Amino acid sequence: WGVPVDFDNKHVVYVWLDALTNYITGLGYDVDGAHDQKYNEFWPADVHVIGKDIIRFHTIYWPIFLMALDVPLPKKVYGHGWLLQDGGKMSKSKGNVMYADDLVRHFGVDGIRYYLLCEMPYANDGTITYENIIARDNSDLANTLGNLINRTISMINKYFNGSLNNDIEKTDFDEVLESTININIEDYKKEMSAFRLQNAVNKMNAIVSRANKYIDETTPWVLVKDENCKAKLASVMYHLAEALRVTSNLIAPIMPEVAEKNRVALGINLEFDDMNTLKFGYNYTNNVVEKIEPLFKRVDLAEELAYFEAQSKAKEVSKEEKQEEKIDEITIDDFAKVSLKVGQIIKSEKHPNAEKLLVSQIKIGNETRQIVSGIAKFYDPNNLIGKKVIVVTNLKPVKIRGVESFGMVLCASNGDDLELIEIKELKDGSIVR
Repeated sequence: WGVPVDFDNKHVVYVWLDALTNYITGLGYDVDGAHDQKYNEFWPADVHVIGKDIIRFHTIYWPIFLMALDVPLPKKVYGHGWLLQDGGKMSKSKGNVMYADDLVRHFGVDGIRYYLLCEMPYANDGTITYENIIARDNSDLANTLGNLINRTISMINKYFNGSLNNDIEKTDFDEVLESTININIEDYKKEMSAFRLQNAVNKMNAIVSRANKYIDETTPWVLVKDENCKAKLASVMYHLAEALRVTSNLIAPIMPEVAEKNRVALGINLEFDDMNTLKFGYNYTNNVVEKIEPLFKRVDLAEELAYFEAQSKAKEVSKEEKQEEKIDEITIDDFAKVSLKVGQIIKSEKHPNAEKLLVSQIKIGNETRQIVSGIAKFYDPNNLIGKKVIVVTNLKPVKIRGVESFGMVLCASNGDDLELIEIKELKDGSIVR
């Protein structure tokens, strides 16, 4: 592979010659100097972000190519580590591949971005497991950041009708929170500039943790009972709002969607502050929103692990690598253990926590069962009403993404195509033999 070298038949021109030049040709580089505006605007790159296994190509070959063309070199090259599982790389042959689309579907893009930055130490490899993702999602996001957002917005609405009062009287704990915010802003900027992203996330989390502690120290639920403490209560609400505002700015590169929702909740323009001037002390003129939907939800560890295990088994072997299936022979007695009956779908709707799943009520003779099926990609739930399907009726009930399922409907599949196996004439409850 590669382009043969005409003066030495033992060598070829490496594929990286073509691959690397895409950085500039993709921006509209022209060898005669008639560059597109994008090239003039974005080159030389401030930083190349690459995996550690291709550092040689980006720090030896690529600079040589650019110097030969008399093109400016990138200012920095940042080679990050790998995400390892069980101490090694992911591999289809090991059956330990984690798929990004599955992770994002369950935890959201922002949640996965957050995890990856938290678990990738500077100049080292990181670790990724379903258990760790769920733990961080529950602890850092749902219990800590999410809790601070929900409590703060709720209390400002409850105690001051959504308005942040500037007529405040400081509490004994205000200066500590202010100092924590300002110090960690500066530390965050230093860590970001040095590409120590994990450390930067920790600085942001230090503000969130201190703000949660500040709530416990100031006990706003006690202050509200004393009319003489109204100015102190106003100070508490202002300081909590400031903790959220600053956090929104710091979290924007990490979780942009969460950052925007948080600023909307505070009634702040979506344009984020200049990081060079960011500090405690914003002047609020708008009310906060009346109610904010929880940005993060706690998930059940056992349920999530069971789901991902099932997904992993289904994808262990890619279509390209899949060899002729070996079918284990069974006896008639084995088949007789499976109870199959005709069922009629009388209701179907999207699963509240999984976009690939449908939750259907299926009438089977004198009983109606709830069954969760992974067919949302192929069927509109409204078009399923009245269809007669084949149901495995003696499966043990399980919870799938928090919803109980008692049975399974039979489908046929070929590659990416799937069809329900339908019954036309027989009534529901009929036995399938």
